[in-house]
Amino acid sequence: MSLSPSEAIKQELLGWEGVTMHDHDFATTRFYVNGIEMGHIHGDEIADLQLPAKISKRLVSEGKVLPHHVIPKSGWVSHEIKKPEDVKVVIDLFYLQHQRLIKKKNK
Repeated sequence: MSLSPSEAIKQELLGWEGVTMHDHDFATTRFYVNGIEMGHIHGDEIADLQLPAKISKRLVSEGKVLPHHVIPKSGWVSHEIKKPEDVKVVIDLFYLQHQRLIKKKNK
């Protein structure tokens, strides 16, 4: 039996250094690294992350994310989870965020 998209994402992220998970409003699961939110998922449907403007703009221009699905000018980006390949993309986005925040902590 294969995992749902959200369970696959949770299982991967919780194996990373310093990552914790907390359920929140709007059927949201938030992921933190060393107390800083990396981003969150809304069930099996969408992932939201807040990245620096330069990175967000690049990822939008590359078609990897869209501006936030509710508040497009907030600095947050979204990636819809519609097919199995999207799970890997979401995990890769969280990995980018994780590495950025780990480096920031170690400075």
